[in-house]
Amino acid sequence: MSRIGKKPVAVPGGVTVTIDGQSVAAKGPKGQLEITLVDHVLASMGEDGVSVEPRDKSKQARSAWGMSRTLVSNIVTGVSEGFERKLEINGVGYRAAVQGKSLQLSLGYSHDVNFEIPDDVQIVCPKPTEIVVSGIDKQRVGQVAANIRKWRQPEPYKGKGIKYAGEYIVRKEGKKK
Repeated sequence: MSRIGKKPVAVPGGVTVTIDGQSVAAKGPKGQLEITLVDHVLASMGEDGVSVEPRDKSKQARSAWGMSRTLVSNIVTGVSEGFERKLEINGVGYRAAVQGKSLQLSLGYSHDVNFEIPDDVQIVCPKPTEIVVSGIDKQRVGQVAANIRKWRQPEPYKGKGIKYAGEYIVRKEGKKK
C-alpha cells in the first residue's frame, strides 16, 4: 500500500481541476498545467480533493500509484503557488546578471557564459552571487537550475562553483608538504 497514494490532493481556493479520462488539468492564478497519467491508475474528484487509485493489484499499478498522486499534487501546487530553486555562486570574480532574455554568468572562463532563459521560467538575480529560478512546472524549474549549475559545479577543495542554496559540499584536504 502506498502511503502517499492514499492521501487525496487538496484543491485550494481559486484552483479548478478537471479530469478527462487519464488527463488531469489544473487552472489557477499562476497559469494552467495538464498531465496525462499512466493507464495503471485511475484519478477521480471527491469532496476532499483529487484521489488517485490503482486500477488493479498488479505491481506496475502499485508502483505508479504514489508517483501519479505526487504528479497531480505538483501541478495543483504549481498553478496556485509556483516553485522556485535558489542557486548560490561561490568564487572570486564569479557573478551572474540578467540581461534581457539571457542570464550572463562570469565563472572564470575566458568568456562570459550567456544562458538563454526559457519562456516558461523566470530567473532573477537579487545579488550578483545569487540566482532564483521560478515557475509553475516543478520539473522544468529543477531542470533549468541543474543546467545552470552544470556550467561550474562546486569543487571539493575550495568550494568554488554554483551550488543549490542549502547544499552541503563535502570538502577535501589539499596536498600536504
